[in-house]
Amino acid sequence: MNRRTFVQTVAGTVVGTCSLGQGSGLLSEAWTLATNQGEATGVPFRLSVMLWTVFTDLPFEQRLEKVAQAGYKNVELVGEYDNWTEADFSRANAKRKELGINFDCTAGLKHGVSVPDHRQPLLDELRHALLIMEKIDCPNMILLSGNRILGLPRDVQHRCCVDTLKAAADLVHGKSINGQPVRLLLETIDPEENPQYFLTEIAEALEVVQETGHPQVRLLYDLYHEQIAAGNLIEKLQKSLPYLGLVHIADVPGRHEPGTGEINYQNIFRKLAELNYTGVAAMEFHPSGDPVMQLRAAHDMALRSGRAVLDTRAISAR
Repeated sequence: MNRRTFVQTVAGTVVGTCSLGQGSGLLSEAWTLATNQGEATGVPFRLSVMLWTVFTDLPFEQRLEKVAQAGYKNVELVGEYDNWTEADFSRANAKRKELGINFDCTAGLKHGVSVPDHRQPLLDELRHALLIMEKIDCPNMILLSGNRILGLPRDVQHRCCVDTLKAAADLVHGKSINGQPVRLLLETIDPEENPQYFLTEIAEALEVVQETGHPQVRLLYDLYHEQIAAGNLIEKLQKSLPYLGLVHIADVPGRHEPGTGEINYQNIFRKLAELNYTGVAAMEFHPSGDPVMQLRAAHDMALRSGRAVLDTRAISAR
């Protein structure tokens, strides 16, 4: 499924009804986490590719091969498996294991958390999705807010987000997949992509996650969307850290690779390392050139920038 189509589908459905420690302990923990995920990179965070943006003309297994060729060990999905047979699941799992790739996150639920009448359909969707997530060893699910409802006060929809996320959290409470806790990740969408979307800025989405108050409900910080919606990316990245579950990477304008637009991604990757962010930073961009080369370049920029921070700290500690 195309990511933009996915967001528009959800929208249509809705309308229809700490800083890095000085000692070696934190660095060792981060290295261990990366190694356990099959990616010993020397930085605390892991890198992934949102698959809807690349290699869409190829069969699924070949798409994974291209991702691996670009140097990645993690892939994110948007319901590519919706019409798979058991044989399709078997082939996909065999290929990802052969390549050492993890499916770290998925998306595709068609109901938003901000619409009162859609709470039960969303929970039903999530129950079904959990069965698939277990089948492909994928521990994280992205949730969207859906659109604003004409005539419904904003504080009512805000409260609905919190209450629906609490109900969803009850479904995943204590569950783990592939050795990791199942987490629900709340995403914002900028108002240029969807002027009717409810949660367009990180500040309010962070409030929703904080008010939900469940460790398995986290924030997806999409830097592309936030730059268009409000900017001031790094300060909000710092504030979001305790609740941060995933970071999405693309430059503005055009949703192309880092370095093509106005976001200073070298500073973003440095800050992720400074903050000891141990989650995933996923590339969700349309490559402006050869996809493998552009994904590799983004991969190398992220690691080079993150390692520079750690190298500086190591020298200072001598």
